[in-house]
Amino acid sequence: MAIPSLSGYPLPKAIPENRVNWSVDPQRAVLLIHDMQQYFLNFYDVDSELIQTLTRNIQAIKQTCIDAGIPAVYTAQPGDQKQEDRALLTDFWGPGLKADESITRIFPALAPTDQDIVYTKWRYSAFQRTPLKSMMDETGRDQLIIVGVYAHIGCLQTAAEAFMTDIQAFMVSDAVADFSSDDHDMALNYVAGRCGYVLDKQQLLSQINRADELVGGDFSIPQSQPHLTQQLAALLEVPVDEMTPEDSLLDFGLDSVRMMSLVSDWQQAGLDVSFMELAANPSLQDWWQLIEKKRT
Repeated sequence: MAIPSLSGYPLPKAIPENRVNWSVDPQRAVLLIHDMQQYFLNFYDVDSELIQTLTRNIQAIKQTCIDAGIPAVYTAQPGDQKQEDRALLTDFWGPGLKADESITRIFPALAPTDQDIVYTKWRYSAFQRTPLKSMMDETGRDQLIIVGVYAHIGCLQTAAEAFMTDIQAFMVSDAVADFSSDDHDMALNYVAGRCGYVLDKQQLLSQINRADELVGGDFSIPQSQPHLTQQLAALLEVPVDEMTPEDSLLDFGLDSVRMMSLVSDWQQAGLDVSFMELAANPSLQDWWQLIEKKRT
């Protein structure tokens, strides 16, 4: 059974009540542009208000993310999938896409650039059989901004898997689309209540811009060990994947001047930590344990 023909509907204006109070941090986030392929959009009228608004919103979000240093990742299903690769998807949706560039391509108005990442997608969740999780781990990022189609299928499953791997998922209410208004609302309600945070385009852009203004070139309070790893890699000018949790940060070039600068930034941001506490055990894992205690 293939995807049915889809009718347009007004994008939601109301945001469901979130159980958590998360904010997007450009140093921690990745933008996921989920399955915005011609094939999936062709089930709508691509000239409809729904698709035109969706596209404009994603364009604005992507540009703001790129300007803030947030990497953009696309997912796209391949054409002519082998039965062993497609497996149970065939039972639900039929054989899927043909290997035809006119339908496998990303919607032209959102085409990726050479700086963007494109992952081949095989299952509902963007984490399954892709390097997305390892890329986020290696770059010290633990937040995922989700836009695209379809909200109650791949977008929702990706948000749920993010939650189960300790990644904060942000679903943008007016930058996803679905089979119907009811399906769209169901996805937003589930994410807000069970596995992530829902916000609209304007709220997202405001959070990103506000974070840029607050942080500037300074270091905010780390929200996770990957976030701390990213900060230290930037401070010490070493690749994130070379940072090891247990080794002394002195071996990576940490000195008292850099440590005092870091302490000053964290103290100004509201973290009650001292130079002596950090100097006593200068390893990434010891620092994260200390920061976790200070944050509770």
